[in-house]
Amino acid sequence: MKKILLPILFLSTALTAAAQTRPHLVDKAHSQINFVAEARFISAHGSFDQWDAEVQLDPAKIESSSFKLTIEATSINTRIQRRDDHLRSKDFFDVATYPQITLVSKKITKTGDRKFTMAGDLTLRGVTKPIEVQLNQVFYENNRGRFRTTFAINRKEYGISYNSAMNPIEDIVQVQVDINVLDKEATEKAQRPKN
Repeated sequence: MKKILLPILFLSTALTAAAQTRPHLVDKAHSQINFVAEARFISAHGSFDQWDAEVQLDPAKIESSSFKLTIEATSINTRIQRRDDHLRSKDFFDVATYPQITLVSKKITKTGDRKFTMAGDLTLRGVTKPIEVQLNQVFYENNRGRFRTTFAINRKEYGISYNSAMNPIEDIVQVQVDINVLDKEATEKAQRPKN
């Protein structure tokens, strides 16, 4: 009898745990991906206008959550057309060959009150490297939450080594990811017409 009950109990526990992690949608109107690249002439502030994220979130246990961020590299926007065209070229992102940038979580560890360390893989210009970022949970209530992180990457580690003698560019680029998410099932239920 015990041999039968133990697998059933294990399966029931696993299904309950899985049910707590739910798909979430990104609220694009309240989300953004920004970066700052320092050079002699200017601190170039930019963003990516086209991106999406696959989010599986357990609001009660963020450590069980996961996400995959996919950015369209061609959507880079620094508000200067000539600079953006150069950033899309082979000197920088080479978007014709490497159209997407991805960040995939591998493990999330709680480090404090609404603070977490996320280990994952960042793929940029065809190069994938492990990365660790500090993730802050701003809030989660009424099926909505906001998460943000700021981290630095060395562009040369991803094959972006172009430089200018006239306007030298620093190797380190600061990145900010600020995402607002909505519980998918709850959102779709609220949008259904009421009889």
